[in-house]
Amino acid sequence: MNHPLDRAVWNALTTRLSSFTTPESDAHAVRIDPEIGVFLSAADASPQSRARLTALARLHPGAGMVEHSDGPMADVLPDGVAVDRRIALVQMTASALTPSKALSPAFETLTEADAPAMLALATLTRPGPFRSRTRELGPFVGIKHDGELVAMAGRRLRVDGFTELSGVCTHPDHRGKGYAAALSRAVVGEIHASGEAAFLHAFADHEATIAFYRSLGFEVRAPMVYTILAD
Repeated sequence: MNHPLDRAVWNALTTRLSSFTTPESDAHAVRIDPEIGVFLSAADASPQSRARLTALARLHPGAGMVEHSDGPMADVLPDGVAVDRRIALVQMTASALTPSKALSPAFETLTEADAPAMLALATLTRPGPFRSRTRELGPFVGIKHDGELVAMAGRRLRVDGFTELSGVCTHPDHRGKGYAAALSRAVVGEIHASGEAAFLHAFADHEATIAFYRSLGFEVRAPMVYTILAD
């Protein structure tokens, strides 16, 4: 497990996103601010790390843990904390976008003023964990129709050489217009322009979603498991 994406949550929260962790996080385990996200991760399987992991899980309920399915940390869980669900994911990466002749619709960088609309759209469409301050991990870009936010995409985890595409969603009334593809291409294009590759996580049983990201240039890199702890 030497690739930075094998433990993307731990590597992100202990380096480039360390400023977003809770004060109780330390060298043994880290928890992202609950208003920003759900992520929780331990350094290793040592008793010290397990103890801190358990303390953080109890202090901030409802956390989520993402680990490589075949890695040594896949079954390192907080002691005495109920598991709500375990969901199979695939981690996908892209170092280049596929060519596209589609015209990009007008979009804009979203600001703090858009925060309520972003949360409402994410709550409706459920692209993944999205909290009141998740936007701070961005930037996010969006498409508006008659002043209403109808589609968005942004960034989330950042590790050495990689930035995650996340929060891609479209209002049900505006699907089929190519908004998700256009916004994903815009975000990934900016990631590539910065000299990094893009990655993302998708539900392993959502074949249409995986096919969509393949059409943009992503390929499956590794199987992951998303553990949701009880509130």
